[in-house]
Amino acid sequence: MTGVVSTQPLLYFCVNVGSALTVGHLGGGLRRFIPITGGTVSGAHEGVILPGGGDWQTVLADGSLELEARYHISIGDAVVEVQSNGLRTGSPEVLARLSAGEIVPTQEYYFRTAVRLRSGDEKLAYLNKLLFVSTGERRASQVHLSIIPIL
Repeated sequence: MTGVVSTQPLLYFCVNVGSALTVGHLGGGLRRFIPITGGTVSGAHEGVILPGGGDWQTVLADGSLELEARYHISIGDAVVEVQSNGLRTGSPEVLARLSAGEIVPTQEYYFRTAVRLRSGDEKLAYLNKLLFVSTGERRASQVHLSIIPIL
């Protein structure tokens, strides 16, 4: 069956992030860059998140975030490119708590991304032919993502 979202994540990412670099107000929102400094991958494959990628964000007037992340993970000796576009939103009170670095239960806000994974490694080539959605959780210096395939 195609077009069905699996109920089980294939991968879990624990992404370490650095401090925001503010670009300024552009096109109706505050543009900023969040560097990705490392992290871990678990689930169907074990690996690490490579430093050097980033998350380009637009903070909208209501505090919601539009997210555009690009980074790489290493699984064994293979490299996988990650491209993720999404949205994090919630009530003004919850968004203020997240912005302050507070850990907020995930059921209190919406954090989803559409994810593409790409690799030239033969063992991981099946990832090139799948689309994924992720559910996210923001921590003070990390983002936790459950990567779920759309079958």
